[in-house]
Amino acid sequence: MKSKMSKKYQLREPRRFPLRNASKRYLKNSLLILLASFFLIACKKDKDPAPAPKAAPKLQDLDSKFAVKWADKTLYVIRFSAFNTPTYSSRSLGYVGLCMYETLVAGDATHKSMSGQLNGLTLPTLNVTAEIHWILALNAAQDTLIKLLYPVPGNSHRFIHESIDSLYNAIYEEESDNIAKETIDRSIKWGRDVALAIYNWSVTDGGDKGYSRNFVSSFVFPTGASYWIPPTRGQTISPYPLHPFWGDNRTFVTANSNLPVPAIIPYSTDTASPYYKIYKAVYDKDKILTLPEREMAAWWGDDPTETFSPPGHSYDMATIAARKSNPNIVVAAEAYARTGMAVADAFIRCWKAKYTYFNERPSSYVKKNIDPNWQQFWPEPPFPAFPSGHSIQSAAAAEVLTAVYGNNFSFTDHSHEGYRRYDDVRFLDLRYPARSFNSFWEAANECAYSRFLGGIHTQQDNDAGAAQGKVIGQNVNALRWRN
Repeated sequence: MKSKMSKKYQLREPRRFPLRNASKRYLKNSLLILLASFFLIACKKDKDPAPAPKAAPKLQDLDSKFAVKWADKTLYVIRFSAFNTPTYSSRSLGYVGLCMYETLVAGDATHKSMSGQLNGLTLPTLNVTAEIHWILALNAAQDTLIKLLYPVPGNSHRFIHESIDSLYNAIYEEESDNIAKETIDRSIKWGRDVALAIYNWSVTDGGDKGYSRNFVSSFVFPTGASYWIPPTRGQTISPYPLHPFWGDNRTFVTANSNLPVPAIIPYSTDTASPYYKIYKAVYDKDKILTLPEREMAAWWGDDPTETFSPPGHSYDMATIAARKSNPNIVVAAEAYARTGMAVADAFIRCWKAKYTYFNERPSSYVKKNIDPNWQQFWPEPPFPAFPSGHSIQSAAAAEVLTAVYGNNFSFTDHSHEGYRRYDDVRFLDLRYPARSFNSFWEAANECAYSRFLGGIHTQQDNDAGAAQGKVIGQNVNALRWRN
C-alpha cells in the first residue's frame, strides 16, 4: 500500500555526482578561493603598509632603570667570580662606572667627558648628528667591558657570562623592536668602541689581571715588633699578604696619586703610650659587645668570599640612591662613575700606606702584650692594618655621592637583609636587619666604626682612612663633570 504522506514531507535520497565531476568542481573552487585570498592580501598591503621604524628614545627622556640593571649585574659578577678581592673589585668598578658614563655623555649637552681629564685617558668621539639608541649603546658597552674584566676560567664559571648574556639579550630584544638597523648597528658599535678604549687604557695601570697574582710568594716580609703577621683565623688563610704592590698602580685622578701617606702613631709597649692605648681600647670593647654592635660589624664585614666586597657595597649605595630618586640616566651614570673611581683610587692609596708601614692588627698586639688567649670577633683579612680599607673607601664614596644626591639623603640599605651565617658559633644569633641612614656620611662613619667593633682595626686606622678617603672623593668631585 502506497504511503499517503504528501510529497512535501517525503524523504529524498541525496543527489549523487560522479567522482570525477566532484574533483574538478573542488579544484576549481579551491583555485578561486586561493586567488581571492591573494587579492585580499595584496589589497590589505596596499591599504596597511608596514610601519616606518620608530625613533630611538631621547637621552634626556631616559630614567635610571637600565643603568641600575647593569650595576646590579656588575655586583652579581663580582660576588660570584673567582676573582673577588677588594682590590681587584674596586679597580673593576672604577672602569665599569666610567664606561657607563662615557657611553652616554656624548649625547648630553650638560655633562662633560672625562677624556683628557683622567690620568692618560683619551676616548673616541661620536658624530652626535647621527641617531644613537643610547640604551642599546649602554647595553653593548657594559656587556663588553665586564666580560673583558672577568673572563671565564675554563668552564667552572661559565654561568657568569651566561648571566651577562641573559641581561644583554633581554634588553636588546626589548629595545631594538622596530628600530632602524642602521641605528641599532651604529649604537652597538659606539658602545663597544667606548668599552674597548677604556679596557685598552686599563691594561696599562699596573693592576691588569691582578687576580692572577693575589698572593706573591716572593714577597719579603719586613722584620720588627710592629709588623703584620698572617692571621690564624682569617677570611682567607694565606702565608702571604694580598696584592703587596697594589699601591704602585696608576690612579684614575692624577691628584690622588700625589697624596701623602698618612702619619702613624709610633710603636710602643708602654701601657701609658698612645700606641698601647688604641689597641687596649679594641680589646676592652670586644669584651662588652652587644648584639646590635655585633650585627653592625657583620653587616659591613663584606667578606669577599661571601658578598660583593666592601667597594661593591659602596657601588650599591649609588644603586640605592638611583632607585629612590630615579634621576635621569646620565646623572645615575655620573654617580656610578664617581663612586667607582673614588673607591678604586681609595684602595690604591690605602695599599700604598699599608705596605709602607706593614702595621700589625689588634690580634697580634693584644696577644703579645695584653691577653694571649684573646680572639677578635670578626675574621681578619689577609693584609696589614693601617689604614682601614673600609674607612677610606666608604669615606671616598660618601663624598662623591653627597655631591650628586645631596647631604640630607636618607635611605635604607637592604643589601644583606635576612642573611645568616652558620660557620662560627659567634654568628648564630645574628639576624642582619636592614639599616637606615640620614646621609651617606652617616653610613660611612658606621662602616668605619664597624671595623673597630669587629676587632679588626684600631680607631687610628679608621680616622686616618676616613680623612684620606674624604680628600680622594673631593679630588674626584673637582673634575669637570658639568658644562
